[in-house]
Amino acid sequence: MNQLRVGIVGMGIMGSSVGRVLARDARVQLVAATSLSLEKMAPICDELGIARRYLDYAEMFARESLDAVCVATPDQHHYAVVMAALNAGRHVLVEKPMTTDVNEAAEIVRRVRETGLKLQVSYNHRWLAPYNATWKMIREGKIGQPLMGYARKSNPILVPTEMLPWSGGSSPAWFLSGHDIDLMTWWFDADPVEAHGYGIKKVLAARGIDTYDMIQAQVKFSNGAFATFETCWIYPNSHPALPDSYMEVVGEAGQIVMDRKAEAIEMASAERFAWPRSLLNFQVFDKWVGAFPSCVESFIDAILEDRPPYVTAYDGWRATAALDAIHRSVASGQVEKIAAPPIAH
Repeated sequence: MNQLRVGIVGMGIMGSSVGRVLARDARVQLVAATSLSLEKMAPICDELGIARRYLDYAEMFARESLDAVCVATPDQHHYAVVMAALNAGRHVLVEKPMTTDVNEAAEIVRRVRETGLKLQVSYNHRWLAPYNATWKMIREGKIGQPLMGYARKSNPILVPTEMLPWSGGSSPAWFLSGHDIDLMTWWFDADPVEAHGYGIKKVLAARGIDTYDMIQAQVKFSNGAFATFETCWIYPNSHPALPDSYMEVVGEAGQIVMDRKAEAIEMASAERFAWPRSLLNFQVFDKWVGAFPSCVESFIDAILEDRPPYVTAYDGWRATAALDAIHRSVASGQVEKIAAPPIAH
């Protein structure tokens, strides 16, 4: 079997994680990578055996014969890389959100349709068993038609102040609620049509980070269902969850609740009490397991099996459209409408 030749754009936390999964996949050859610093990317590239290293993704696309590209740049910098990859004839795996601009998202959807290439957005929570089981139960009619949803996903303040040097270009909703919005649109099987939200800039702004401390919003969908999305980036660092995560769906004949903040493990040490994460991306002996590696491997499956990815560009548009409207509403104080989808679905 010929190996798929893959390049990675962005070798930070997510790009390195993607690389570690693909490096153990016999169907893949990691050919090249780009980052803003050759020096900083050297250790991870050495670990993964990536010899071809670039500062400019356009140069990598021009010089390397690639089948697919993994885009793991900060949230607000996905669009240009994704479009360049599609225009160069490469399949694309892009970190969530697909883009932070609804018009850009629509352009990506249309370009994917025009090229026939595969694009998967890494809303990897679809591969978490409880969320996938929820989708199956809803499809089987266990709770009737879903009518209302609630989702909370929040992080301690160390995430925007220490983990993410680019947090000022994003928000807790773009970084966290995107997962919940993707899941809700998947479960509802409907497009978002309007949003009304509130947000506060105070604590992080005082630290020189121009983004929201917290956002709460309600989104209405094309089938009449609605959902509330709540997110916060300023929990105290003593909080045991990373993140605190809770979801609920109420249907005409039942209810489903998913509370996964603890992930089945509690740990107490002399320093703190914590709920360590193990379900999303965890190293078991010499392999990475969980929803994240399953998502990455599924992208390779989609290319080799010539099937649609399980999170398509259209799904990426749905989440971006809702998030774009939420942020517009937070700024305007009004209910903000969402434009019609870029293609028939």
